[in-house]
Amino acid sequence: MKILVAGATGNTGTRLMHDLVQRGHDPVALVRDSSDTSQLPPQVEQRIGDLADLRDDICDGCDAVVFAAGSGGDTGSDMTDKIDRDGAMRLVDLAAKTPVSRFVMLSSVGADNPNPEGELATYLKAKHDADEHLKASGLPYAILRPVALTDDGGSGDIVLGDKVDPQAKAARGDVARVLADAVDSADWLGKTRLMQSAQTS
Repeated sequence: MKILVAGATGNTGTRLMHDLVQRGHDPVALVRDSSDTSQLPPQVEQRIGDLADLRDDICDGCDAVVFAAGSGGDTGSDMTDKIDRDGAMRLVDLAAKTPVSRFVMLSSVGADNPNPEGELATYLKAKHDADEHLKASGLPYAILRPVALTDDGGSGDIVLGDKVDPQAKAARGDVARVLADAVDSADWLGKTRLMQSAQTS
């Protein structure tokens, strides 16, 4: 499949791009002019675009879309809303106008019922709104909600669903593998799942 990946140059997205290539897919990296693309697989297509101002044809020709982007932990609430909420929702709307067969959203633990007083209140509310917008879009979807991320490659040994410990950790390498599974597997269709790396349970 031809798969557009938002956040393709991020810590998780870069791993995902390599996983998708290894699985025989044709991933397309959504990148800004200023993005460091040196770690992307050399054969992948790059489409210039900014989640704060996406052009209408950004999803054209793609079979699936993965949103694995984030505004980053050092940005303010305005940028969090602009990227994690508005950018994600805009990408969903654009994908819904094409024959995209699946939209995979990288969300977060706590996005189901965000605490308005918590330290991550803005971020989790943005993720919640984006997730709900995707569910209401009519697109075939899968939503992954990992616990706190580490930069580890992971082992592939993961826990999904109700047995996940919200205080555990999830290796970015494992998250990337699960995102690739969510693109491929019929078992993910219409599902929202929590995830952790098993060795942290």
